[in-house]
Parts: sequence; structure tokens; C-alpha cells
Amino acid sequence: MARKYFGTDGIRGRANGVITPDLALKVGQATGIAFRRGDHRHRVVIGKDTRLSGYMIEYAMVAGFTSVGMDVMLLGPMPTPAVAMLTRSMRADLGVMISASHNPYEDNGIKLFGPDGYKLNDEVETEIAKLIDSDLSKHLSTSPELGRAKRIDSVHARYIEFAKRTLPRNLSLEGLRIVVDCANGAAYKVAPEALWELGAEVIAIGVEPDGFNINKDVGSTEPEAISRKVRELRADIGIALDGDADRVLIVDEQGHVVDGDQLMAVIARSWHEDGRLSQPGIVATVMSNLGLERYLAGLGLSLARTAVGDRYVLEHMRAHGYNLGGEQSGHIILSDYATTGDGLVAALQLLAVVKRMDKPVSEVCHCFEPLPQILKNVRYKQGQPLKETPVVNAIEAAKLMLGASGRLVIRPSGTEPVIRVMAEGDDRDLVMRAVDEVVEAVTKAAA
Repeated sequence: MARKYFGTDGIRGRANGVITPDLALKVGQATGIAFRRGDHRHRVVIGKDTRLSGYMIEYAMVAGFTSVGMDVMLLGPMPTPAVAMLTRSMRADLGVMISASHNPYEDNGIKLFGPDGYKLNDEVETEIAKLIDSDLSKHLSTSPELGRAKRIDSVHARYIEFAKRTLPRNLSLEGLRIVVDCANGAAYKVAPEALWELGAEVIAIGVEPDGFNINKDVGSTEPEAISRKVRELRADIGIALDGDADRVLIVDEQGHVVDGDQLMAVIARSWHEDGRLSQPGIVATVMSNLGLERYLAGLGLSLARTAVGDRYVLEHMRAHGYNLGGEQSGHIILSDYATTGDGLVAALQLLAVVKRMDKPVSEVCHCFEPLPQILKNVRYKQGQPLKETPVVNAIEAAKLMLGASGRLVIRPSGTEPVIRVMAEGDDRDLVMRAVDEVVEAVTKAAA
């Protein structure tokens, strides 16, 4: 059943379209009410990325939280993982990140964290959604019990120190020339400074946010900019974050992009050798390449797969005791350090391996040859095309075509009316044919 307001990663949509001041106010009130625990003075921390609409949503949420008696600590532009960390560190009852991650500036969103720094589960989000639609006036605080709001100025240094402490104490990045692309987003201050403090020569791009340019031609979803800069400056490595810095892609010294699958492979190998994996394997989604699964098997490690979305990866990690997981898109979750994906911390773990091996990034990060993987999207207006008999038959035929050495993944998008059709295997032509036949069936059923 479709859920109201909340998607796979909080609430997200067009600013002043879906995400209005009225909605932000009600989310603040409803979430504050849902997290009242005892008689102590309740507190919430609020961070944001650099979108113009962040001001509007931030102040509306401040009004909502203070109206139900919660004190608010405003962090300003900060990465999503920093907000999660600071929620725990500052003993807050709630954490809020105002961001639409890798989306363009016109969109925005609201991500919520509990006092443990983890994103809320479906049951709590459902409770909050019900409160949003209820009469909230009866829950408002009396005048003496209204909350206060203040800005906190020291949080950048706190997060930088946290990120640095994830590395061995004596490790230095001296001798490395690093290009870091902050997507004109939330990490535009903290990421370059952390790398510089660790001794690297840092060239920063995507660090001039103006409210409109977040993720525009920069960042992990537009890696061409950092690839050019790495080649131009003959840098050792490029680190590309997204708008809220919870995901990362790496660019090697040749300007080639290294995705989340290769990054997970590097960290898994390193941690396995050091005896740091809490389980003999890692967690990824159904979209991770079959090459990663085969590579891990060669190390004696397993790959557990979940639905797409870092929250599902994290849920499986917590339920089964894994401390490494992530997504091909660059969400890397290192639960020894963080409660959500952290692009900077993941990049630091890779840099530690690069320094230890003393080899070019292109060698360190080429753990396996990815199998041909093809993804196509089919838009539909209404109905459930995947339940139509011709589509069911086409999917079964495609699976038989690929056989045991391939994979077929069909899934509806969680954010738009799109069916995603992905297949992979050793034979590229066969993979293409399998995808095309399913896409053709879905297209006809959706017409």
C-alpha cells in the first residue's frame, strides 16, 4: 500500500509545490508530538543543504517544533551523516535534515532521525503521517512551555574531528593531490577542510553554492567535471559527493569513475584482511553488479541483497550484524562509525588503503571486471503493468534466456511512475535482448 507523505528516504518533492511551509510546519509539530518522551526539555537539531528553499522550510519547521514545546538547535548547511551523528552526540530527541540529496535545486525534502541517529522506520513514519492529518491544535504548548531556537556555530569542527578519528591516528594523506567535488552542497566547507587537515593537497570544486547550483553539472551524479579536473591537474584521486554528502563516487588518476560496488569491494577486502568485518560478508542491493558478488565469493565472503534504498541495506545490516554495506550509487554505510551513508568517511577509508598499498587508485580500485549491466526505464500513466499476463510471460522468458549466470531485476520506482528493467550477465547481446523484450511488453501494457 502506498504511504502518504513519506517515500523511501523521508518526504521529498518540489519546493513550494509538495514541500510547502504549511507541510513543514505540520511535520515539525507532528514529529515533535510523536517523540515526546517524559518530562525533560526536548531538543531537536536541524541541518540543511544549500538550496534556496532551505530557509523557508527551516523556519517553518522551527515554528512547528517550538509550538509543541521543543527547543531547536540550528546547524546550518551540514552533511546528512553529520546531522545523524550530532543528533546522538548532542543528546537530541530528534534530528532533521532538509535536503533532496542529489535532486536539482527546485526540489527539497525532510529526512528525520531518532535519538539514536538512525532514520525512522515505517511504523513511526506512519504514526507521524496520521498526526499530520489530525487536528494538531489540541497538542500545542502553553505560552510558558514554548520552545526556543538558537544557532550552533561549532558543529563543523565537531564533524571534521569525528571524520578524522575514523582513520588510524598516525595516518597522513601527505603526498596525495586530491580533487574534491562538493556538488555546491552541504559538505562545501567540511570536506575540503578535513582532507587538508589530514595533510593532503586539496583542490576543491563545487564549493560556491548560490542557492540554485546544487548538483548542477557537479557532484557524484555529474562526474564529468571532476574527471576533467583530475586529468587537468594530474591529481592522484577525485572524490565526488552529492548534495547532502551521504554518497560518494571516486575518480582514479586517469579520470575514470569508480562506483560504489568497487568501493565496497576495496573496503571489504581491506577489512577482511584486518579481521574487521563483523560478519563474513557485506550487504548491498539488487542493483549491485554480479561481478561484485563473484569477487567477494573468491575472498570467501557473501553478498546479501536487499531492495533498493540505503535504509533497507541498513535495516538488514542491523538485523544480521553486518558492519559494511551500501549501494552501487555510492551510499556506503560503515556502521562502526555512522548510522547512515557517509561519503566523506567512506572516501577516507579508501584513502587509507591507497596509502597503505602505495599504488595508483586505478590499481587499488579495480577489484573486478563488472559484468554487462543494462537498465531501462518505462513510464506508465496508471494501473499495474507488471501484473498483466503478457508482461509476466515476458519476464519469465527473459529469466530463462539469461539462465543461472545472469540476473533480471524488475522494480517500480519509489518516487515516480516508472518501471525499471535491469539485467546483467556474461553475454552483453543476450542481456540487451532480455531487457528489450521485457521493456516492449511493459510498454504495450502501459499504453
